[in-house]
Amino acid sequence: MESALLEIEHLTVHYVVDEVVVEAVNDLSLEIQQGECVGLVGETGAGKTTTALAIMGLVPSPPGKIVSGRIRYRGDDLVGKSMKEMRKIRGSAISMVFQDPMTSLNPVARIGDQIMEVILLHNKISRGEATVRSQQMLELVGIPANRYEEYPHQFSGGMRQRVAVARALALDPVLLLMDEPFGALDAQTRNMLQQELLGIWEKTRKTVVFITHSVDEAVFLSDRIIVLTSRPGRICRIFPVELPRPRDRTSVEFGQVRRDVLDLINQNCSIQ
Repeated sequence: MESALLEIEHLTVHYVVDEVVVEAVNDLSLEIQQGECVGLVGETGAGKTTTALAIMGLVPSPPGKIVSGRIRYRGDDLVGKSMKEMRKIRGSAISMVFQDPMTSLNPVARIGDQIMEVILLHNKISRGEATVRSQQMLELVGIPANRYEEYPHQFSGGMRQRVAVARALALDPVLLLMDEPFGALDAQTRNMLQQELLGIWEKTRKTVVFITHSVDEAVFLSDRIIVLTSRPGRICRIFPVELPRPRDRTSVEFGQVRRDVLDLINQNCSIQ
């Protein structure tokens, strides 16, 4: 059997605030196989975002600190790598989409240029080639290439999140981390973007780790759902989602998986 694309072993992350130690993640271990779409769910404070930041080497220090554990990407331990080493990995191997695109998009720069900058940073190609690549990425997420020169304020929340996804995919990363990317959107837009994300996943077969508070969203998107305990976060249970795609949210089978996951979370996810 092939080794996992991503292996997290006994990860423990603490934050120290006013000399008080907050245990965010405790002894978390999991494996992600290449090509999977994995949902990560749990209560607020369960360490979902902290786990993603640890993978990216972005746990803010201070106050955060990886106390122990290993994070192996294709067998290479990311914990302890220098900022320079991690900058080479971010974007090209592992990329991340955050919940609020306005915190990651520059409000005074054209959206196409923001994608192009990422491409030029990691590739020795001309600006013309990078522009074409940027336009292709916009098209991939359903934005016409002729909107390249527009600014973030000219886009709706859903369209801005598409731009964020396009930028995250611009360097063709193997692993895509998504931290509540649709959480701030209305239900209709959220459902539409879930469908489009599945379309992108089917085209590219990226490995996706999708963090969400919505169990419905996790069941709709995921091959497996990893449920974390309340703080400090550790794995409580892993649910394989063996429903064929496209998934019918109104089906009995869909509802049963959703209830099983919700029941576990509502019971404070006691570890058995």
